[in-house]
Amino acid sequence: MSYSVGQVAGYAGVTVRTLHHYDEIGLLRPSGRSRAGHRRYDDADLDRLQQILFYRELGFPLDEVAALLDDPGADPREHLRRQHDLLTARIARLQEMAAAVEHAMEARAMGINLTPEEKFEVFGDHDPDRYAEEVEQRWGDTDAYHESQRRAASYTKEDWLRIKREGEELVERLAALMASGAAPDSPAARDLAEEHRSQITRYHYACSYEMHGCLAEMYVADERFTAFYDATAPGLAAFLREAILANARHRAEGA
Repeated sequence: MSYSVGQVAGYAGVTVRTLHHYDEIGLLRPSGRSRAGHRRYDDADLDRLQQILFYRELGFPLDEVAALLDDPGADPREHLRRQHDLLTARIARLQEMAAAVEHAMEARAMGINLTPEEKFEVFGDHDPDRYAEEVEQRWGDTDAYHESQRRAASYTKEDWLRIKREGEELVERLAALMASGAAPDSPAARDLAEEHRSQITRYHYACSYEMHGCLAEMYVADERFTAFYDATAPGLAAFLREAILANARHRAEGA
């Protein structure tokens, strides 16, 4: 059984021009011609084309493909073994590339453009990507979310370490103030609450007093946030909430 050049092009997913080129360079000469002189390919030709396309997919130049296929010492089983080895190596490489892309996607899910090693160095066992989907679902349509994403994508590891250090220092000062017996609506507590709001505005998004108040409520309503602050000092999340609300009231009264 023989096939026209158009049929072969359709079967193989290549152009007729490509098959003409392969014929011209001697890589794939059709086994026959029609009475009108048109190329006709048989099953052996299709097998050879399959081999050509396989090696081309792996990036082999045409002259090397010809040398491989025309090697008199090679047999079909040797070709299969070579193809298996090449495919195995290709699969391993693609898996590595896929893993790298996944890491990049994860890093950008929260706008955090860090390698996995850098993220661990900055955030420890607290993976910010863990809540990426939840964050996007809750706030993805807000200007604050988009602004936070934009800023976070520009930060380096050193930026994140500085932001983390400043945040930890503020939490420590809040805990020390609470331990001193100061009331959460005291001037000192309100000043720290204002500094907390300013850090958010400086590094993440414009945080209004109203938005800051919403965050304050979340700090005690969401056990994850409560656990974060209370890990430094029990009751600190509630203390910060009251300080934030007192600061907002004080600023509104002074406006």
